[in-house]
Amino acid sequence: MTSTVHVAVGVIFDAQQKICIAKRPEGKHLAGLWEFPGGKVEEGESVQQALKRELYEELAITINGSKEFIQIRHQYPTKTVLLDVHTIHQFDGEASGSEGQVIQWAELSQLDKYSFPEANKEIIQALLERYLVS
Repeated sequence: MTSTVHVAVGVIFDAQQKICIAKRPEGKHLAGLWEFPGGKVEEGESVQQALKRELYEELAITINGSKEFIQIRHQYPTKTVLLDVHTIHQFDGEASGSEGQVIQWAELSQLDKYSFPEANKEIIQALLERYLVS
């Protein structure tokens, strides 16, 4: 039985409603795929604390609050991930790949043009249902 990795994930919108995605660097699980930024929730840390810490470390931004969006549990062959996904509409700083990763601001309607890990595809579907329904 594999252990579960608890991950805080941010769907970050800019003023034009584009979404920040990052390319997983070489040497990491699922390297080369695009993802929504975030990272592991450490022992004794809340999801909000982890999200704030991870987005500052990865993108050099300080978030000004987040809203719970969706929770996804996904089984990969070697691990299970529990993604706590939050939307973020306000942040300070200009996002950059602080850990050398490539970042991109993408239109929601264009996210299907990028290669994402399987667990992230559920996030995209939920975003499309929430934000593109007329």
